[in-house]
Amino acid sequence: MTKCNLISCTAILLSMALGLNAHAQLNHADADNARLRIISEWRAQQAEKLKTNIETHCITQGELRMPFDVKIFASAAADGRSLWISLHGGGNAPKALNDSQWENQKVLYQPAEGVYVAPRAPWDDWDMWFKPQIDPMYEELIRTCVIYYNVNPDRVYLLGYSAGGDGVWRMAPRMADHWAAASMMAGHPGDVDMRPLRNLPFMIWCGGNDAAYDRNRIDAERGRQMDSLRRSDPEGYIHETHILPGKPHWMDLEDKAALPWMAQYHRNPYPTTIVWVQGDRMRPLFYWLGVSTSEAKKGSYIKATVKGNTITIDTDDYTQATLYLNDTLVNLDKTVTVRHGRKTVFKGKLTRTEGNLRSSLTERGDPSYCFPAKVTVQL
Repeated sequence: MTKCNLISCTAILLSMALGLNAHAQLNHADADNARLRIISEWRAQQAEKLKTNIETHCITQGELRMPFDVKIFASAAADGRSLWISLHGGGNAPKALNDSQWENQKVLYQPAEGVYVAPRAPWDDWDMWFKPQIDPMYEELIRTCVIYYNVNPDRVYLLGYSAGGDGVWRMAPRMADHWAAASMMAGHPGDVDMRPLRNLPFMIWCGGNDAAYDRNRIDAERGRQMDSLRRSDPEGYIHETHILPGKPHWMDLEDKAALPWMAQYHRNPYPTTIVWVQGDRMRPLFYWLGVSTSEAKKGSYIKATVKGNTITIDTDDYTQATLYLNDTLVNLDKTVTVRHGRKTVFKGKLTRTEGNLRSSLTERGDPSYCFPAKVTVQL
């Protein structure tokens, strides 16, 4: 046999072995060890892939560019730094005005600790912070900071002023599974659905005299909606509403009190109850739940609850769902039951595999969403 043939055979055997290992059943301890190893490998790969973002201080997606400014405050905590993504105002205005608003946002707030990032919107438009194309740009910005600034992915905070507040209104619920807490300053909610904020601590700030576009009145109404959601689900919907009497659009930085309030919260990537309503962009994944975007439309609803080793799904909008699971959510050594209404749609034991760990981390790009098991159920 020639040397080339030997190399080819070795490569094939190695590939087969890796494939077999990817589907081999893991016990709890082995899955935990594999997870740490896979995340370490992923970090090394991402460091190379995202290096240009740090060199240019810019996130690029196709023709879109989102420059960002970075300021670091205090020393990192033992579990990594916090990340504060702060969205500037402006909107449908000349580029120079939005640039000046960006310059202002760079120095507007100062967290006690963390990486304070002020991105410049890719557009000069009223919806510049929540166009459907922007979701992967936020995700890449977070990944870049996780890799290069030692950010803890469970301590990522979102805040924004005026048009930036408009962005927080939409992006907080749309990407609620990414944030530890969020604060909206002087923005307008439009037609956003508040229900996905179930596991995301959320603040509303607006001047009592900020009457343009009825911001003061509508923000107060949304605060009352959050009160109602909290009453009906006391374990969720942590929030505060501050409509400041006598204040116009500029609140004299009284809203800076939002930062220490947010800082007390960490993201829980594995909440036992998920409420998911699709927004302006159809997203396939939310916390530990997945759906087909081909079935999704704005307003599509699904709720999933874990109690013991039983998962209950409530939806009339999807015919199937994928559950990404770990031993924090359920005991994978025991039978897992999935119910839809009164019907049992799955009952059995699930297998922890390296393949599941790798594929979920690749899909999510978030170390907290690296799952050893999954199951797709027909609804």
